[in-house]
Amino acid sequence: MTQVERAATEEPLTASQTRALDALESEAIHIFREVAGEFDRPVVLFSGGKDSTLLLHLAIKSFWPAPVPFPLLHVDTGHNFDEVIDFRDRMVQRYGLRLVVARVQDWIDDGRLAERPDGTRNPLQTVPLLDTINDNRYDAVFGGGRRDEERARAKERIFSLRNAFGQWEPKRQRPELWNLYNGRHKAGEHVRVFPLSNWTELDVWRYIERERIELPSIYFAHRRSVYLRDGMLLTSGPWGGPLETETVRERTVRYRTVGDGSCTGAVESDAADVATVIAEVAASRLTERGATRADDRLSEAAMEDRKREGYF
Repeated sequence: MTQVERAATEEPLTASQTRALDALESEAIHIFREVAGEFDRPVVLFSGGKDSTLLLHLAIKSFWPAPVPFPLLHVDTGHNFDEVIDFRDRMVQRYGLRLVVARVQDWIDDGRLAERPDGTRNPLQTVPLLDTINDNRYDAVFGGGRRDEERARAKERIFSLRNAFGQWEPKRQRPELWNLYNGRHKAGEHVRVFPLSNWTELDVWRYIERERIELPSIYFAHRRSVYLRDGMLLTSGPWGGPLETETVRERTVRYRTVGDGSCTGAVESDAADVATVIAEVAASRLTERGATRADDRLSEAAMEDRKREGYF
């Protein structure tokens, strides 16, 4: 019996696991309401991925039956999967949300950014993100980052102070004891807020199953033409296609994370529903970013560098 098959035979959530999910949900809702009370112009980063969709679900739950009191912001690389963009627009329409889209292509067209030689646009998101935050005077920016994803994220506070240039400065971060969060900031500064900090990938999927949260179809097994590059299964799209030396094959795959199509890989999988995805994640020893995001492999400190520049 394989690891996934063994995991698939596990009993439903125990009472302690249910309480753990309840505690994570309660913490996230408390954070949303705390930000609504402390800040004037919050915004939620929303890509249509599983973590940002969970973030949206918790935001809706925090203020229901009132509408979510702040807009969504998507930094659109132009290299997104069609299924994810369709899902994003459907969620915005379903819940009557306000969506602000910062298109990387606009910054390239007017010369504020230049295409990278490797074709990936994930690192190009920083300037559009910071410009949009400054132009709209957002003082709190919700993100779906989790501490289990990557070493740089493991050091992050829930309320992460950013200076007037949007940069993260370790010495200026505040202690967070007894769920007390300090949102004070100077003019021009803002705070990044991470309500999912203490969640794991397995927590996310278990909660998605419990709450019956809809996700883009690419998170589940489907047939797709892919090619192997640097140990990752990539697919062709507006970001380019395979090299002459790379062979395209149709395989049954799914995506563990959603990002720029040029650097986000699929994994071979038969997990066609949430229950089988949970079994697969429980058996995995790699985080979703470690397994499928080439942009995190650019250097040993790729995510740390991006955080200091103002993205993350």
